[in-house]
Amino acid sequence: MKAVLLDEYGGPEKLRYTDTDVPPCGDNEVLVKIRATSINPVDYKIRSGAIRSLIPVEFPAILGRDLVGEVEAAGRNVSGFPKGMRVMALANGTYAEYTTAKADVLAPIPESLSFVQAAALPLVTLTGAQLIERGVKPRAGQTVLVTGALGSVGRSAVHVARKHGARVLAGVRASEREEAGRLAADGVIALDDEKEIEKLFDLDSIADTVGGPTIERLLKTLRAGGVVGSVLGVPAGAKNHDIHVEAIMAQPDASRLYELADEAARGEFAIPIAKVMKLEEVEEAHRLAESHAAKGKIILVP
Repeated sequence: MKAVLLDEYGGPEKLRYTDTDVPPCGDNEVLVKIRATSINPVDYKIRSGAIRSLIPVEFPAILGRDLVGEVEAAGRNVSGFPKGMRVMALANGTYAEYTTAKADVLAPIPESLSFVQAAALPLVTLTGAQLIERGVKPRAGQTVLVTGALGSVGRSAVHVARKHGARVLAGVRASEREEAGRLAADGVIALDDEKEIEKLFDLDSIADTVGGPTIERLLKTLRAGGVVGSVLGVPAGAKNHDIHVEAIMAQPDASRLYELADEAARGEFAIPIAKVMKLEEVEEAHRLAESHAAKGKIILVP
């Protein structure tokens, strides 16, 4: 099969599109013919070695977390996954024509979603949902500020928080205010405008997808005992405030993924797709993703 191999840490040029073996399918696994995947920030952070202490890899490695495709074969202990079934998952090694995944992480793809549409969803929607449901845990009526609300994880978090009955503030740059107004949020906050931040106080929680100086400036806006849910670790300075921090790293969840994909299919929220590229164009695709010039997900098609 064709796949993208990473032999050492470095820039996009370290990604090698080549031939390799189809992975063996274990007794509790499903072999999936991949129809589409996508690029996530974790992919280029792993590739560069920036997060090697958090997520070490064994070379040669195949990157990619969004699995979307059709069942090719199933292990002897697996039932309910006939050949040709359309499936999606948060998995590993998806920059390839085939990959394997545990059967219990696979979800069916809603009928109205194409492979390309589905490929934008697994990692970012599960991350956004778990940021809210396992990190922030808002009660109905509480106020949640979502930073980076126009990013894919942020959009998912806004949607899920609203579904839980929270009052949601979309935190974006001032230049993004008009676009953020189209989100299903209760208000928009320009996080690069100190005057707007000064108006915030006694927030119940912050769902943070931005990190750095932005979240550090926002800690003062939380009420005593407030919560920060973060996908970027514990913010610097958090220990100086009477708050609780929950750091989240997305975990596979087949049933929740299907629910989120079904809600996306019904138009309740959307993850924009900026560009669809061939898997063999992965080096160019990584450069584009890392530049942050693309306003949406970059999908890779084998």
